[in-house]
Amino acid sequence: MKSPLTAALLLALGLGAAPALAATPSAPATLAAHAADAQFKAIYEKEWAWRQSAGGEADEDSDAPASATRLPDVGAQAQQARLKVWDEVLEQLQAIDPATLSADNQVNYAIYKYQIENLADAVRLRTYEMPFNSDSSFWSNLSFMARREMKTAQDYRNYIARLNDVPRYFGQQTGNMRAGLARGFSVPRAVLEGRDVSISMIAELKDPTESPLYAPFKKLPAGIPAAEQQKLRDEARQAIAGSVIPAFADLLTFFREEYVPQARTTLAAEKMPGGEAFYRQQIREYTTLDLSPEQIHAIGLEEVARIQKEMDAIIDKVGFTGKSERTRFADFLEFLRTDPQFYAKTPEELLWRAAWISKRVDGVIGRYMTLPRARFTIVPVPPEIAPFWTAGRGGMDTYWLNTYNLPARPLYNLPALTLHESDPGHALQGALAAEQGEQPAFRRGAYISAYGEGWGLYSEKLGVEMGIYETPYEDFGRLTYEMWRACRLVIDTGVHHYGWSREQALAYLRDQRQGRGCRRSRRRRRAPGAGRAAGLPARPHCAERA
Repeated sequence: MKSPLTAALLLALGLGAAPALAATPSAPATLAAHAADAQFKAIYEKEWAWRQSAGGEADEDSDAPASATRLPDVGAQAQQARLKVWDEVLEQLQAIDPATLSADNQVNYAIYKYQIENLADAVRLRTYEMPFNSDSSFWSNLSFMARREMKTAQDYRNYIARLNDVPRYFGQQTGNMRAGLARGFSVPRAVLEGRDVSISMIAELKDPTESPLYAPFKKLPAGIPAAEQQKLRDEARQAIAGSVIPAFADLLTFFREEYVPQARTTLAAEKMPGGEAFYRQQIREYTTLDLSPEQIHAIGLEEVARIQKEMDAIIDKVGFTGKSERTRFADFLEFLRTDPQFYAKTPEELLWRAAWISKRVDGVIGRYMTLPRARFTIVPVPPEIAPFWTAGRGGMDTYWLNTYNLPARPLYNLPALTLHESDPGHALQGALAAEQGEQPAFRRGAYISAYGEGWGLYSEKLGVEMGIYETPYEDFGRLTYEMWRACRLVIDTGVHHYGWSREQALAYLRDQRQGRGCRRSRRRRRAPGAGRAAGLPARPHCAERA
């Protein structure tokens, strides 16, 4: 059964069944709808404006005006103040009967209510006490702040002010992490090995100009006078040396001496205090559905079996025999892993191959959908975070491609990755959303994972029709991403709900003929059941079946 939000998302995409044509509404009904619409609009416009303010903002890379000179307030008191606002908004929404809204606002209502419920639940469950996961962290995300567009001297002064705010911000984050440790709510110790490297890279710097946070000052706009440029560079060096590096040093000490030794030794999310409620909240947030872990686990097993058959068909198609019928699949994976034809020799080669795929998509994408005005660029993932990042991520203006560890970046995976992350995937999706001027800001500026990842999966499949996959090996690469997601459904629920150990999770992979392929993907995400897995239990597969 579809949830109201799922139905709303399907209608927004044009995939759901439209209501039967009805008689023209009466004048009183029309007036009532206008009144309800106005009431609803007043609620979401007020909350959205507040969410962009200093009180409501909790994103260290926000472009909101209130965040121009400071990082967000993430302390416990500020978090509870946000919860109070969102609980009040939920009460106000509860007073509106969605049926009295116009058709468009019924969709908006379902989406907005889902957003606010998730924001409130996350604070209620104190998820801010675990402010990093297997491949993302508040300290690494600062590097993206250095890559935002800055044109004027004031833009650079604002950025320097944010650099000087790092000690306060890190202090609040470590305070939250200590509170999490005190109640057993932390990232598992098993996946923390090596995570201090990205902290020490900054904490141990001797020259502040070597910090990635100094990068914007290496080439300042010509319109800024030379004397002003020198002053900005001096202030930036002072901010990094006097504020940023000491803050990272304090964080490094805390991480090594307190966090790692006290982090939980269990893997299962449900074993944490309030873990069962936390895991259910994460499932709903990332799928929009009230599915049980048992249902997700079963879907994962079915998906693994389906995808395996499609993979076998491709191996048949290329005529690969292997050493024996029993070992054929493993032999094929070994062939893909070891043949030099499938790997870039330099980071630049990986980047230009991705660019070529994107330009081929440009040549045909107009036949399939409306195109946005905004374009995107392709850039390598910053080296200080690349070892823990995914193969790539896309957004409205940037496709970040991970060029670290090239033997883990097979070229046969690149078409599917590029379709998913750039055009027609997340880069195009984000641009289209931003340009929907008739939609409320909370829809243009927010990301719903099931919708976004479902769009990405559709983009991968659309690549078949578009002719982007030029070889059976590239189509096999597309299926490896589907298999990776299916394996995650099984393993994440296995670990976080059924209580599988790390060894049991690896045994599941070994027992599958496709195991090695899944295992390589999981290792790149810091092993089965690692931190972020609790937050990403099921994305497009579950939504597809809803």
